[in-house]
Amino acid sequence: MNFSVTILGSGAALPTKNRMPSAQYVNCNGRHFLIDCAEGTQIQLRKYKINFQKISHIFISHLHGDHYFGLVGLLSTMNLLGRDKELTVYGPNELEALIKPMLQFGGSRLSFNIHFVKLDMNGETTIYEDEIVEVHSFPMAHKIPTCGFLIKEKPKPLKIDPHKIKEYDLKIEHFKALQNARDIILESGEKYKYQELTLPPQKALSYAYCSDTKKSLAISKNITRATVLYHEATFLIKDQKRANSTTHSTTKDAAEIAIDAKVEKLVVGHISSRYKTNEEHLKELKEIFSNSEVAEDGMCIDLTKV
Repeated sequence: MNFSVTILGSGAALPTKNRMPSAQYVNCNGRHFLIDCAEGTQIQLRKYKINFQKISHIFISHLHGDHYFGLVGLLSTMNLLGRDKELTVYGPNELEALIKPMLQFGGSRLSFNIHFVKLDMNGETTIYEDEIVEVHSFPMAHKIPTCGFLIKEKPKPLKIDPHKIKEYDLKIEHFKALQNARDIILESGEKYKYQELTLPPQKALSYAYCSDTKKSLAISKNITRATVLYHEATFLIKDQKRANSTTHSTTKDAAEIAIDAKVEKLVVGHISSRYKTNEEHLKELKEIFSNSEVAEDGMCIDLTKV
């Protein structure tokens, strides 16, 4: 099983030679998601050798350009490469009305269907679910309506104790019952409780994406105990006034949310172009929440190793 996140863009609104604006690729157990799609996202996907034709769902957090200006270009390239698989795009109510005319005015007739899903910008909602994974959206506290996203594995099945397989001559047909916490009857007629033959399941992992937002403890309840939290930290503590006026966060704000939400690891991004290195961000973060990192373009976060 795989649960990894590739940071395609770790910067704020102004691109630099080292940081592109917001976009992330998530591979969660073979489900291929894109979170936000800033200008240049398709170039970043190629740069980091990600097959973007695998992407089946795109989540757009809000309608500031550094989070969706790359969407038309990505869709056009998918079309040029002969995509025929349906794509689902989640975003604010106005997103479809913005994207479709741009494609139509350019004479593009897509070879694949796009299904636009309107996000509820005011409350927590389950927006995607299958037998293994679910995705939730929830409101941020930004200048315009904005959503964060939580991608989480569903509880995993129990593990069969390998030492008991031969000892009790367990068959394949017994495995599913045991993994789903059901007792079994062997061919001999003997009954066994599932607890006798199983081990605890692997931990279900989760990834929370919170960008853009000012500090809001209301967010914490939606991301409680996430394995990894990606939270914007556009500014350093010295620039708290600027953060407040632009409804963004500082390192201190992000670290305090990580503590309040009891997450395991914090990664911050959406870094303002005014800062030339990560050193001060990292120093401020670790003074408050030790298991912190500053995102870089191309960084891969492997949640199975957190």
